[in-house]
Amino acid sequence: MDTDGSKRSSGGTIEVNKNNPDVITLHVPGLVSTTNSDNTSRSRNSSFLSDKSWHHHTQEALPRLDNYKNLHSYNVGQRPTLEELYDPSLAELESSITGLPDGGGQSQSIKFGWIRGVLVRCLLCIWGVMLFLRLSWVVGQSGILEAVLIILLASVVTTITTLSMSAISTNGAIKGGGTYYMTSRSLGPEFGASIGVIFSIANAVSVAMYIVGFCESMNDLLKRFGVQIVDGGINDVRIIGAITLVGCTIIVLVGMEWEAKAQIFLLGMLVIAIVDFFIGAFIGPTNDEEIARGFLGWNGTLFSDNFVSDYREDEGVYYSFFSVFAVFFPAATGILAGANISGDLKDASSALPKGTLLSILISTIVYVAFAFFCGATVARDATGNVTGLADGSFLDCMPNECDWGLHNSFQVIETVSAFGPLIFAGCFAATLSSALASYVSAPKIFQAVCNDNLYPGIGWFGKGYGKNNEPIRAYVLTFIIALAGIALGELNAISPLISNFFLAAYALVNFSTFHVNLIKPLGWRPTFRYYNGWVSLFGALLCIFVMFLMSWVTALITFAAFIVLYLVIVYRKPEVNWGSSTQAQTYKSTVDSVYQLLNLEEHVKNYRPQILVLTGHPASRTPLVDFANLICKKQGFMLCGHVSKETFTQRQREAITRSAYGWLKAHKIRSFYTLLDSSEISNGVSVLIQSSGLGKMRPNIVMMGFMADWTTRDPNELSEYFEGIHAAFSQGVAVAILRAPQGLDFSDYIRFLDGVVGKSVGSPRMLGNGEMPKSGIPNPAFEYQESVGSMDSIVSVDEKAPQSKTKKKKDSTLKIDVSLYGENVPKNILENLTVFRRKQPKGFIDVWWLYDDGGLSVLLPYIMTTRKAWKNSKLRIFCIANKRDEIDIGQKGMAALLSKFRIDYSDVIAVSDVNRSPSEETKQWFNDLIKPSLQASGSEDHNKISKSELLEMKDKCNRHMRLRELLLQHSKDSNMVFMTLPIPKRGVVSAALYMSWMETLTKDMPPFLLVRGNQTSVLTFYS
Repeated sequence: MDTDGSKRSSGGTIEVNKNNPDVITLHVPGLVSTTNSDNTSRSRNSSFLSDKSWHHHTQEALPRLDNYKNLHSYNVGQRPTLEELYDPSLAELESSITGLPDGGGQSQSIKFGWIRGVLVRCLLCIWGVMLFLRLSWVVGQSGILEAVLIILLASVVTTITTLSMSAISTNGAIKGGGTYYMTSRSLGPEFGASIGVIFSIANAVSVAMYIVGFCESMNDLLKRFGVQIVDGGINDVRIIGAITLVGCTIIVLVGMEWEAKAQIFLLGMLVIAIVDFFIGAFIGPTNDEEIARGFLGWNGTLFSDNFVSDYREDEGVYYSFFSVFAVFFPAATGILAGANISGDLKDASSALPKGTLLSILISTIVYVAFAFFCGATVARDATGNVTGLADGSFLDCMPNECDWGLHNSFQVIETVSAFGPLIFAGCFAATLSSALASYVSAPKIFQAVCNDNLYPGIGWFGKGYGKNNEPIRAYVLTFIIALAGIALGELNAISPLISNFFLAAYALVNFSTFHVNLIKPLGWRPTFRYYNGWVSLFGALLCIFVMFLMSWVTALITFAAFIVLYLVIVYRKPEVNWGSSTQAQTYKSTVDSVYQLLNLEEHVKNYRPQILVLTGHPASRTPLVDFANLICKKQGFMLCGHVSKETFTQRQREAITRSAYGWLKAHKIRSFYTLLDSSEISNGVSVLIQSSGLGKMRPNIVMMGFMADWTTRDPNELSEYFEGIHAAFSQGVAVAILRAPQGLDFSDYIRFLDGVVGKSVGSPRMLGNGEMPKSGIPNPAFEYQESVGSMDSIVSVDEKAPQSKTKKKKDSTLKIDVSLYGENVPKNILENLTVFRRKQPKGFIDVWWLYDDGGLSVLLPYIMTTRKAWKNSKLRIFCIANKRDEIDIGQKGMAALLSKFRIDYSDVIAVSDVNRSPSEETKQWFNDLIKPSLQASGSEDHNKISKSELLEMKDKCNRHMRLRELLLQHSKDSNMVFMTLPIPKRGVVSAALYMSWMETLTKDMPPFLLVRGNQTSVLTFYS
């Protein structure tokens, strides 16, 4: 302590107020904190402390963006786990996340802002081939009014889609993949991957469309000079198109930076051409040749004639409003040009809404102005003959017989312009820029689909090269598709298919926004507010409606392609977790269904087995899990319960749980899994029954394996097992105990998913109370073991197993995948291990329905006979007749009862001599069985069988011995045996005696299930 009464510490000084000892002041550089004795504090910051200063005083992590990145991002931050914060002993545990790449040495790729990356690209795509080559034709067919309606309808579709896209894009960071990324992360891989492939093809075909438009303009230009390559027609288009495609390919292969520079130059040319057209329209015709071609200048009569539609047949197709719309709509598809390169934008969330909406506004104004100017200044038909100007005959020609005018010439824009060559330059710029944008978009989208490994065989195309991760292989594929489109050589033939593909993509973008807005997960917080979910739904329906109105044939082709791609994903079930709205919908629907079920009265006709299977880790007792799965599959639900005395850390619990679900998935078993540690068996069973499930979805059957080595077990373990049975009965649920001839625990032979093998050392053969190994980390598959792998190996098991490419091996006699159990498992062990998976030979399932437990003793074996592997096994029902002369009555009564319950059976056998004294041989066998479990003289061990208890239960012991004789007589060769389980009355029967009864019934028998319902009916004869 210093002379002034303050204490010094390494981080500053602590001063006690002399006037008020309850006030303590902590002096730290940058912070003055006054603390009262009641631990309240008042602080004033002279400056914020640095992260380094904080880390000297706390293990807590400060709120930082890096802490919220996914595990595969560069510079990902790590916050301490909850266990590390409250348990210092865990603070030095090695992080489970290792080997993350360091972003420090990564070269920076080219990133674009909203003007160059979005606005410029969208304008170049929208102001494409349609503006200079087809808009005049649209006005000729539809008239000024309907042409403007076509433009506005396309703008409505694109605007609604843009609003939807803006909402999605501002709800978090957008990576590469554009439309595919947004739909897949919103609706899941099924929808996203399907539309991603279709949209990639649409963009690839768009390259062909734009290049064909360029070639048509080039052909017209060459014709003016009397030049042709082959025929001046479609073959010339193909030749020029192929050469142009090669040139575009070279530009995009050079890199995004050069492609972006080319786009700026082309946009400049395009703007000059647009201005040139407007100037020419205001000036009017400057010579007789332009007038003869139909360019009359501003004319009220002409405007009136062109205001209404004049749909005609062209090249064998009779056009209507929607067929013309189908030809025009590709002009509006450029709105996604910026989204398609979302991975190359500096801030996609901000750039996409601004750039795309502004491009729609500008382009719509320009298109409407072009339509208005064309309709007001150019006639629909003109001969181009100057000599007809004197008498006005240059406008008198039959439809489709003229070469000039809005209907007949695609060079109207060039005719109207002030300087024609600029229009050619603008047309070349528009088509080439659109082709380049689509050429970049298609591979980028397809690369994103390939990198997600959703479809087989396409991953090869996803490889990127260079600092910008350029998809060279995808460029080659796009080249091939575009070349095939160019081979068609017809712009009008390509446009409808592209329109349908784009409309399908727009429909899904809109539906994505509607769906996520309807579900409203907590993660849905878009910063873009100018959207509405119902407007997005209207946009989706409008897109689908327009698809069929344009061409129902191509719409059906589009839907067929989408459905095929969708079903492939559904079949493959890719292991992706993107937090999609369909996942949120699943959760919401599940909760709603559970609530609805909660309000429904239970009815016996709707009874379903809901089994809590006490397996430990599922991998350790495969036959028990397989048997429960036979009962529950498509009929109820199964929950694998794991009770352990040991205490696990949260990380260990998560690792064990992941490994359990990985094993279940590998074996195609639909089951839940729950781990309860720090608990004795009896208490654990009770807790699992009470806490497992939700509402009406709770276990109504507890199934466990038979403790085959109970005679050599520690008495405390036997007592725990017995108390576990009592715990189940005390909770009012049915109890089922399964015994297989070779046991249920095959952990010595099972390969756990990726090859981790453990040996059970003195482990309980039923519930598997685990012990913590010296390493402090439990084996995820087996409770007791001699050696286990590290935590990393545990975690990696279920991450790698589903990706395994190991060829599956099938045993021709077992008809199962034996590779799941290891390569060196002996054949006899494998047969015992898979006893409930193998197809059973013809035989019987014997049901000893001794007591009326509500019908569960009959229902479970009936369910077994409905399974494919057990369909050759017929039910044989055994019942008890009170007297020998009542056998026929008993058989007829049981047969009538089973008929009422609609239970198929092969035979009913009534036995009357159950109460007859067993043979001396059986008695001697029983006495030898219980001899190690008898109390010694003067002992009061309640786990042993006392003489008084044995005397009191003499009749029951004789009955069980007699039942054993009958079982050996009738059921020894059956495929399986079911019998009503005797109830152990609490405080009356000891654990050893009860186990001896079950041993007596099941010893040397085929697979045997002792089952006792909860005395509530599970069968009914009412309809």
